[in-house]
Amino acid sequence: MAKKKKEPGELVVARNRKARHDYLIEDTYEAGLALRGTEVKALRMGRASLIDGFAIFYGDELWLEGVHIPEYVQGTWTNHAPRRRRKLLLHRSELDKLALKVQGSRRTIVPLSLYFKNGRVKVEIALATGKRDYDKRHALREQQDRREADRAMSEQFKGRH
Repeated sequence: MAKKKKEPGELVVARNRKARHDYLIEDTYEAGLALRGTEVKALRMGRASLIDGFAIFYGDELWLEGVHIPEYVQGTWTNHAPRRRRKLLLHRSELDKLALKVQGSRRTIVPLSLYFKNGRVKVEIALATGKRDYDKRHALREQQDRREADRAMSEQFKGRH
């Protein structure tokens, strides 16, 4: 079944951990997702991948592309295409804000997580700027230094008791 609880009434199906490594996250939004029945059933089985996902505007609508929801095992001829384009459901004011921020800049919209909230599928999307390679190395180095400092502190604390 679905993997992990986020808040009461929320079951996380998939997370895009690599997005936080590859992008600087500026804003996050919760969007609904227009899905077919077999897609919802496949998600209830806890199967999805957000790794190659991104959102793009076509006209004045926002669409999610590159997200892989595998075919439902018990599905018949009504099954869906695993990597089909899916419409994101947001308020018009949010869509307009996102369109202005993305237009003519280095920003993109990436999915961070896919989850059920009160029985409905939601996707957390983020307005993000791509990190350069040296930014990624710097962030990894800081994370490693923090871990070593915590490890040293815990060893020193263990020595006292």
